[in-house]
Amino acid sequence: MWECILPPWGDRMADATQQMVKRTEYSAVNLMKDAGVDAGRWSRLPDDETIRRTVKAIESQNVRVILVDTADEALRAVVDLIPEGAEVMHGTSTTLIEIGYDRVLRENRKGWRDCHAIITSENDAEKRHALRRKSVTADYFLSGVQAITGSGELVGCDKTGSRTGAWPHAATHLILVSGTNKIVPTLDDALKRCREYALPLEEQRARHVYGTGSSIGKYVILEREDTDGRVTLVLVREQLGY
Repeated sequence: MWECILPPWGDRMADATQQMVKRTEYSAVNLMKDAGVDAGRWSRLPDDETIRRTVKAIESQNVRVILVDTADEALRAVVDLIPEGAEVMHGTSTTLIEIGYDRVLRENRKGWRDCHAIITSENDAEKRHALRRKSVTADYFLSGVQAITGSGELVGCDKTGSRTGAWPHAATHLILVSGTNKIVPTLDDALKRCREYALPLEEQRARHVYGTGSSIGKYVILEREDTDGRVTLVLVREQLGY
């Protein structure tokens, strides 16, 4: 486990962290009332011993964990993990927005090849769909998670699979970012968290942004990674995402 030993970005990245807004219009706190979710059950920050045991369990599954205290440190860790000029893609993620990744990506001071920007700039629907399918094989794919179990499983869910298709094998490097509020005891709890907490909140966000509801069409459970160094979890001691 790497904990709070992040190298500095230097002056060129300092402004991005100082300007970060960690809560947005579609953060969980602003959607909870309409979503009717039980935040007390599904979004609690665990104690240090629970975090320690969970990190140990995740690392035993060949997933690197970078444990940090704040969203600012999480963003620094993410930027440091991706080399200059790399091909990057991300799934839609409230967590990534809350740590400020969207702002860093817009500024793109490391010259990344942004697959998401390429997709959204394509006007032809068939070509855009093909680009989206190909994007899960990006050199670096970033995603939030919906639940983390005490035994080390990382759980994601999505309506179409566009945010989770990269997880099992496709992406060369998978960077997951999560608050410790997503830690639950068991895999059964993790699946319940997806249905009873993440989905109702995403339903509210989708109705505001897309004018339509959401559903869980795909689950992915990362229990063990065979490829050394492929998957990194940046775990933040804050309540982030849903």
